[in-house]
Amino acid sequence: MASMGLSIDEQKAVDRFRKAVVEPSQTKLVILDFWAEWCGPCKALTPVLEKVAAEYADKGVVLSKLNVDEEQFIAGQFQVRSIPTVYAMFQGQPIADLTSARTESQLKAILDQLLTQLPVQAGEGDGGAPAAPQGPSAEEIAQFVKLGEEALSAGDAQRAAGIFAQITEFAEDNVPAHAGLVRALVQLGEVDQAKQVMEVIDSDPRLATDPAIAPARSALELAGTRVDDSELTALRVAAAAAPDDMDAQFAFAEAAFAAGQRDDAADTLLAMIAADREWNDSAARAKLLKIFEATGLEDEWVVGVRRRLSRVLFG
Repeated sequence: MASMGLSIDEQKAVDRFRKAVVEPSQTKLVILDFWAEWCGPCKALTPVLEKVAAEYADKGVVLSKLNVDEEQFIAGQFQVRSIPTVYAMFQGQPIADLTSARTESQLKAILDQLLTQLPVQAGEGDGGAPAAPQGPSAEEIAQFVKLGEEALSAGDAQRAAGIFAQITEFAEDNVPAHAGLVRALVQLGEVDQAKQVMEVIDSDPRLATDPAIAPARSALELAGTRVDDSELTALRVAAAAAPDDMDAQFAFAEAAFAAGQRDDAADTLLAMIAADREWNDSAARAKLLKIFEATGLEDEWVVGVRRRLSRVLFG
């Protein structure tokens, strides 16, 4: 990338790009990832790129991330129109568009093909042995967990499940990721898969005894009250016909939450607490608190319902 006729800032951008991408690509295969902080799909793709790059480090593959907001000139030179945009770079030139490779298997298949065609120098470790793959740092993993929790709070359980699943692959002992994966699967209605993840958790003492797993257990427990649509309709009708029947109200609230109708569940439980907070050893309040735990105490919906609960309890 020539620098003649460029402004000082543009020349600096070219120099940064040369050091970060062009120079390493003379002997290595560089995965160049154009991304931005505000780009949700970029953040979902990041764990995939980092994991594969780490596993292929001994084959001469490196990852270079370029923030399009900070490096607008370089992004313009590559005519980036949307993100994430990902290229394979060798000897300073883009040789393949990797943007469509969103899974590990897809990315690895393309890299394997490129590596058979290019004179890429393999990575070196101690004594000439292949360098050990280096996964994301603890700080980066914490950021990924945060992204997963944000996706759950926003109601995007599918994306959250994908993020948490990726984390558990390269950080097998990460408790928040395992717990988040269970909760995301429950929200998706994939209860059997959630149970399988919980079985993995229970088989590892490091995970099973951690208090952070409690919300996942609560989510699975609440999912156990799920009924089919006709049963849910019958419970709704029964509750509406007998507003003073606490058992009918409670049964409907349980089924409604398990079916993903959390507003109906919360409305019903709050009405029960307002009518008789001591009913059945405060069962309605206990159920609502378990729902809070399963959903996540920082979830915006939970925060709103907790305010309503406070008004019911304290006026």
